[in-house]
Amino acid sequence: MGKKDKEDKAGKHHHSEREGKKGKLKRKFYDETLFDLHAELVKLQEWVVARGERVVVVFEGRDAAGKGGVIKRITERVSPRIFRTVALPAPTEREKSQLYMQRYIANFPAAGEIVLFDRSWYNRAGVERVMNFCTDEQYRRFLEMCPQFEKNLVDEGIWLLKYWFDIGSEEQERRMRARMTDPRKPWKLSPMDLTSRRHWYDYSRARDNMFAATDTAYAPWNIVVADDKRRARLNCIAHLLNRIPYEEIPREQIQLPERDPEGAFDDMATLASRTFVPELY
Repeated sequence: MGKKDKEDKAGKHHHSEREGKKGKLKRKFYDETLFDLHAELVKLQEWVVARGERVVVVFEGRDAAGKGGVIKRITERVSPRIFRTVALPAPTEREKSQLYMQRYIANFPAAGEIVLFDRSWYNRAGVERVMNFCTDEQYRRFLEMCPQFEKNLVDEGIWLLKYWFDIGSEEQERRMRARMTDPRKPWKLSPMDLTSRRHWYDYSRARDNMFAATDTAYAPWNIVVADDKRRARLNCIAHLLNRIPYEEIPREQIQLPERDPEGAFDDMATLASRTFVPELY
């Protein structure tokens, strides 16, 4: 499928069908568009496998900006063996003694794989810088060497896409307060997230310095306006699909075989004495 076709697929509905009250995307439009994008992600997956391509996608941005939400939507209809999500914890003492990029490189894709980094080596330009987890010299060296590191990746044939999710201060506060009261989401609000709220402008300066040093022609930053979660998800996925010139791989016609009657028996009856989960619903 060509680029124009993919753009048409993502935006084929009329304006009146897209928006409801207060300009929000209608649920029906969102679900239908996400369905179409999921189908394209499956085609991308098959192309990556058939061609032996390697794809790295970096997701960075403000806390509570929705990075995890878009990663979940990207991966929910594709194979976890092809689309791998990497969300590394804080480095161990051993990892701190290694080359900074070492533990990230260890998670890079082999042929036929797509790796999604939920936070990445850019931790050094963000949280480590703001919270003084690295020295000024380590920070300076990172900004200096990162563009060359990424150029080497691109020169090696790796598809590298970098996304920055940005939201306004009021929307971040609203989401953080919602996490404080939602029993499903307390794990989404760490002490570091709360600290980041106080350091809003420090993170803004760190972001701007990071862009100035690492927004290159071969590995540009792509900013996702994320105040509206549904729009952010659709826009990011559509952009990812348009950045990679994948083509639909012909599939063999699938035929479901008939069940072999030889040796048939009542296979459900043999479970009668086993323990079943209570049917509460």
